[in-house]
Amino acid sequence: MHFSLLACASLIVSTLAAPSTNHVVHQKRDKPPPGWQEVEKLELTEVLHVRIALTQSNLDRTNEYLMQVSHPESDTYGQHWSAKQIAETFAPAQESVDVVITWLEVEGIQQGRVQRSQSLGWLYFDATVYEAQKLLKTEYYRYQHSSGKSHVGCTEYHVPEHVSPHIDFVTPSVVFDWKVARSKDDFARKIKRTKGLKAAIGVPVQPEIALDIGDPKSGNIPKKSEAEPLLNVSTSLNGLDICGSYITPDCLRALYDFPSGTTANPQNSFGIVEYTPQVYLQSDLDLFFANFSTDQVQRTPTLASIDGGVVGTTTTTAFNINAESDLDLEYAMTLVNPQKTTLYQVGDTVQGASFNDFLDAIDGSYCTFDGGDDPTQDAKYPDAKGGYQGPKNCGGFSATKVIATSYAYNEADLTARYEVRQCAEYAKLGLAGTTVLYATGDFGVAGSRGRCVDPVTKTFNGGANGLFNPSFPATCPYVTAIGATQINPNRTITDPEEAIARNMYSGGGFSNVFGLPAYQAEAVNSWFATSNQPYGADRFNNSRTSRAYPDLSANGANFVAAIDGAFAMVSGTSASTPVVGAIFTLINEARLNAGKSSIGFVNPVLYANSGDFNDITSGNNPGCGTSGFSAVRGWDPVTGLGTPNYPKLLETFLALN
Repeated sequence: MHFSLLACASLIVSTLAAPSTNHVVHQKRDKPPPGWQEVEKLELTEVLHVRIALTQSNLDRTNEYLMQVSHPESDTYGQHWSAKQIAETFAPAQESVDVVITWLEVEGIQQGRVQRSQSLGWLYFDATVYEAQKLLKTEYYRYQHSSGKSHVGCTEYHVPEHVSPHIDFVTPSVVFDWKVARSKDDFARKIKRTKGLKAAIGVPVQPEIALDIGDPKSGNIPKKSEAEPLLNVSTSLNGLDICGSYITPDCLRALYDFPSGTTANPQNSFGIVEYTPQVYLQSDLDLFFANFSTDQVQRTPTLASIDGGVVGTTTTTAFNINAESDLDLEYAMTLVNPQKTTLYQVGDTVQGASFNDFLDAIDGSYCTFDGGDDPTQDAKYPDAKGGYQGPKNCGGFSATKVIATSYAYNEADLTARYEVRQCAEYAKLGLAGTTVLYATGDFGVAGSRGRCVDPVTKTFNGGANGLFNPSFPATCPYVTAIGATQINPNRTITDPEEAIARNMYSGGGFSNVFGLPAYQAEAVNSWFATSNQPYGADRFNNSRTSRAYPDLSANGANFVAAIDGAFAMVSGTSASTPVVGAIFTLINEARLNAGKSSIGFVNPVLYANSGDFNDITSGNNPGCGTSGFSAVRGWDPVTGLGTPNYPKLLETFLALN
């Protein structure tokens, strides 16, 4: 099934029906989750902490608002919104608040007992079990898990028909949101799929799959190049003649014609997001800086520790633990120096974290937006498994002007509702002036670890055949999706690049969830008209109405990186994504120094100025038993618009008010 963000969002915003005394089932659960057992009915005098999530407003206008500040032809380009303006715009309508308050008062819950959350999305109050059961036409029970943990809930509850459109959900109710500790062996294994919960393409969704992004086995780690050891980095890798075999910061500057940084505007900022257990080692940063950015030796990123995130003080060294963070920070910090780089380290060492947990921390309203996080997927703190015991970070951290993330899910890992909610948050970050970048993955048209989707069983297979498996959040139309290229073997930086083919292939394709955004419609329609691609609907969403990715690419092959005390060569969209982030940070630096705003959501400007890229016309992205898509003239689902031409992009963005 195919969804668009606006179509899904429009389902949430409903027209108020006439007041009615008829009650309707608002949520229902047939039986408790595995491991839980009903124990007893609650005493009528027990007190419950009742929370009502109100339906959000204006979600159907998200795209309209974002284009007002992001489209190059808009009179209000660059006039980004404040956090207060965003919160108030998407807060529940006053009508919803009034309808729910009136209902509560009729049922004996006086307005003086009811409070509204700071995010404006919740009403909450204390009520006896008797009051709550009367209000919701239900019965509350105590449930117990085999681990000994207890939970209060019900099997279903009812609200008046005219109230239902104004309420997302009520707690406590049918959702069992207590995280039960699992053994270390359980944490390392995939747990049983939840029956009935499926992704848009039909794949059964696994609980807590969203927490696996930092797992060394997730497929997010950069690929190590099989090459002879780099023994004499300082004397052999400081020129440009080696760029066909080894990529260094100077190679990247030469490839895309961007300068070293010279200023550090206090309004500018660049953020790299890492997910525990991935962690950098300061000794590795220093080794890299000693050879490629000498004034940064002993410099650390600015740490934003989210939900117990830990940093590189550990003595544990392993490629699959240190490579991602080392690579991201070594290149990000070097390329924007002297501008500082923020490290968002997300999640404790036991439970881990999801993209939602990161978003909660930089926007406190997201914790409750559209019903809040998914208790079956996102982290819950304090950590019941013995990790971080502090409260969950809802707000408290600022979003940098550019945020680069080298991790990704399969779009088929999660439900469409989960992804639509998260995508709306990326749009809000764009409204606030933040550029959000995500890697497209390293498995071509296949998903993480090379998996594809069996068209009959709708389950992941080994990748030898099946449906293409697109990446998320790259398929969200409100992020900028980054692919990867390489310098052809035995060529130089003056020769055209091609799509990467070094132990990995640039992720690209078409969404099964999100619609085709207007800003890329012309480019994508042109590709369909001229590409002569050999695949049909039996392989990918060829409806011509879905979001396509990547948006652009950069070199991601054979990066020289210091990892675990030695130099190695690594490849992947994990490498290209922070490079693009650095380039956009330098453009922000120039705009801010000129008294202008940050570039924010960049896609409308990029597609309107496709001549600002070096077109990539060679290479492909194999997967699922096919050769994948091919790079051709113009936009393509391998390298997007191409690689950045910094002087042209800088001129374009500086010309915008």
